[in-house]
Amino acid sequence: MKRWVVIGLLFACSLLVVWYGVKASDRNFFMPEQLAGVKIVLDPGHGGLDGGASVGDVVERDITLSISHELKKRLEKKGAVVVMTREKGGDALAEHAPSEKFGTNRQRKLADLKLRESIAIEENPDLFLSVHVNAIPEERWRGAQVFFHPEGHPGGELLANSIQNSFRENLKNTDREALAIKGVYLLKKVPMPSVLIETGFISNPEERALLTDPSYHGKVADAILDGILDFYLAEGEED
Repeated sequence: MKRWVVIGLLFACSLLVVWYGVKASDRNFFMPEQLAGVKIVLDPGHGGLDGGASVGDVVERDITLSISHELKKRLEKKGAVVVMTREKGGDALAEHAPSEKFGTNRQRKLADLKLRESIAIEENPDLFLSVHVNAIPEERWRGAQVFFHPEGHPGGELLANSIQNSFRENLKNTDREALAIKGVYLLKKVPMPSVLIETGFISNPEERALLTDPSYHGKVADAILDGILDFYLAEGEED
């Protein structure tokens, strides 16, 4: 009986050695995920009655939510902890303070903005990303662009440049540069590297077709992820 127990143990050990050898050939077995320990707040722009920009039945709030969900999945695969200011079609208030009542849509929109600020501050993430789409009266304009606040966290500029460079290299739909902008409330108020990402123009017919394609949402999310990874690589080189 003891002989069979010893044989069984030897067999089990052999299997363990084989399994370890297979895993050892995979560098990820030894290395932590690239974004392990990084916390990110994603803010899908608008929501609920505040649809944002729109052309016909193409509405900003739906596109930003879809892209943010795609990005969340990719960030979590890299080890990041991700918090979204909203995960459904409504605004942030609908999810976090559903009992709140407001006399006007303007009051609700302001309260929703303040709530997103509170989420970012209370969660104390390493990064804050607000996802939007652009629209202007002229159809010819197109291309993704990333904005940072010149008086916000100094890391915002590096993050914006990293994501903008990734858009140029991966989406190849823009030659735009990251841009400093003072008029975005959240970028000024949240105390961590923060950017507003305009993922394209729904006022441009060709880009609107892309922005309504779920597979393109994944490509945009991939480009943002690459930019975030480049941001941390650049930070490491500066250290």
